[in-house]
Amino acid sequence: MPSRWVHREGVDLHVLDTAGAGPPVVVLHGLAGSAREFLPTARALAPLFRVFLVDQRGHGLSTTRPGDTSRAAFVADTVAVIEELAEGPVRLVGHSMGAHTALLTASARPDLVDRLVMLEGHAGGDDPETARRIGRSLASWPVPFPNREAARAFLGPDVLSEAWAADLEETPEGFVPLFDPAVMEAIMEGLQKPRWPEWEGLEVPTLAVFAECGLFTDSQVRELFERRPTTHRADLEEEFHDAHLPPESPWIPVLKEWLTKPLPAM
Repeated sequence: MPSRWVHREGVDLHVLDTAGAGPPVVVLHGLAGSAREFLPTARALAPLFRVFLVDQRGHGLSTTRPGDTSRAAFVADTVAVIEELAEGPVRLVGHSMGAHTALLTASARPDLVDRLVMLEGHAGGDDPETARRIGRSLASWPVPFPNREAARAFLGPDVLSEAWAADLEETPEGFVPLFDPAVMEAIMEGLQKPRWPEWEGLEVPTLAVFAECGLFTDSQVRELFERRPTTHRADLEEEFHDAHLPPESPWIPVLKEWLTKPLPAM
């Protein structure tokens, strides 16, 4: 997929572009991820859509250590990508932190979003300890790894660890992640504030997708839909938080159906 770049206030944003015909779809990955992990999703959608996979600031090939890690900065980045690369309103898709960014973008600029998909995303806010715990975990990696096999041995056999290992950058010293753990922790601090006003006032048709073994409790999921009853829902049985990663995940059929069906009424 060709690379495109958007430059905004000292930050370089890397975007993969299927460069095909069809309505535009913009996809936002989760924390410590990258555009690369949504390549299978993009390929599945490419016959029908032009798909843009964004490396959000602090991730992938975008600027690694941006000065601003606020939610507002992420929203402004997404708006810039849509305005500079896509023609007309987009179908906006986000996973986890990316779903949070997508929600806030659709709230701030509904004119730019045709419909919204949130995979394992929520508006209720995170516990402050979560940011510290994830920051410590990412900082504990014994980098640089001598090779990808050593990284896989340390990270484990699950699909998320494989995605992390595949995303490592090769340097003269060894293999290192494309993110700074301190930046990841700083980004997570912006996720602590509940965003119920933005969620409840959202004007864009929205599909919220949750994995059966995902991050959120039944009560958290229930509250999301009770606070915004017009939200459409899909559940992925036997899937985990990173439900887009397994090759045979039901994620792609669910996503494709929502993106191709006639625009639902609010």
